[in-house]
Amino acid sequence: MLGEHNITYRPRTSVKGQILADFLVEKPDDAPPEASVIETPQEPWTLFTDGSSCVDGSGDGLILTSPEGTEFTYTLRFQFIASNNEAEYETLIAGLRIVAQMGVRNVHVSIDSKLVTNQVLGTYVAKEENMVKYLEKAKSLISGFANFSITQVPRSKNKKADVLSKIASTSFAHLSK
Repeated sequence: MLGEHNITYRPRTSVKGQILADFLVEKPDDAPPEASVIETPQEPWTLFTDGSSCVDGSGDGLILTSPEGTEFTYTLRFQFIASNNEAEYETLIAGLRIVAQMGVRNVHVSIDSKLVTNQVLGTYVAKEENMVKYLEKAKSLISGFANFSITQVPRSKNKKADVLSKIASTSFAHLSK
């Protein structure tokens, strides 16, 4: 078949051992080049939080949205009485714990509490001892994220989390009678 096209086969000649040894000696660096890992920025997950405190109890509402738009909703009822600001911090801390446990590294928090937002950003100083402890806990959790941002949103932009927190803080004990 090769003769038909005027092609001839010539076997490869063997490489002499000394030539190969010389090549290996002359090679400047036998270590493989270092591979650099370029981390592509990950779109942030969005966490909407709202804490609620009323006569019936305290609770929170959380809405976590993935970059693809998948929503995870949570409500938590506290087994203790909390002020509105304490409820807001409890909600933020619970949300950050959930996000961290999911392995999320990039998160943006939207919260309607001006106090909590500004204390986390450092524009307000936490003065009361309990607020200082809440702020320290929140900052400890925040330090575990590659990227973190927080903004205060109007209540009108936080309606879903607000409804969830109201449900969580409402007592339905009277319905079982």
